[in-house]
Amino acid sequence: MKLSMKGDYGIRALVDLAEHLGEGPVQSREIAERQDIPEPYLDQLLTTLRKAGFIHSRRGPQGGHLLARQPGEITLAEVVDALEGTVAAVGCLDGTVACKHDGKCGQQEVWQTLTELTRELLRASNVAGILERQQALRQRAMYYI
Repeated sequence: MKLSMKGDYGIRALVDLAEHLGEGPVQSREIAERQDIPEPYLDQLLTTLRKAGFIHSRRGPQGGHLLARQPGEITLAEVVDALEGTVAAVGCLDGTVACKHDGKCGQQEVWQTLTELTRELLRASNVAGILERQQALRQRAMYYI
């Protein structure tokens, strides 16, 4: 599975919102600057994330975006499903590609196992865990003179 920029940016945006949880609505401009995401593209992703129930959005000068659920309750599997649609290693596993070799293909079992392991890892990972890793990496990167 190769995660597209859509999935990468969407997860980054959710982690950013988790990092600023409790500070009130976060404007997309701020997220875009911190995460180095083009703001027009981020706005499209935030709309998708809102429709999927991950965030709440408020309009106006005091508006912005907030997580709709706790960071530990948002799994990467859910986010990838909402943004990418599938994690299947090959199209024949999710029905997006018709395959003449279905049931006779020696590779299919390998790709099915890869897909299942990927889904398992994504289900076990959540936004809170990504934020914790990110903060730990920042702490390691800091040094004092």
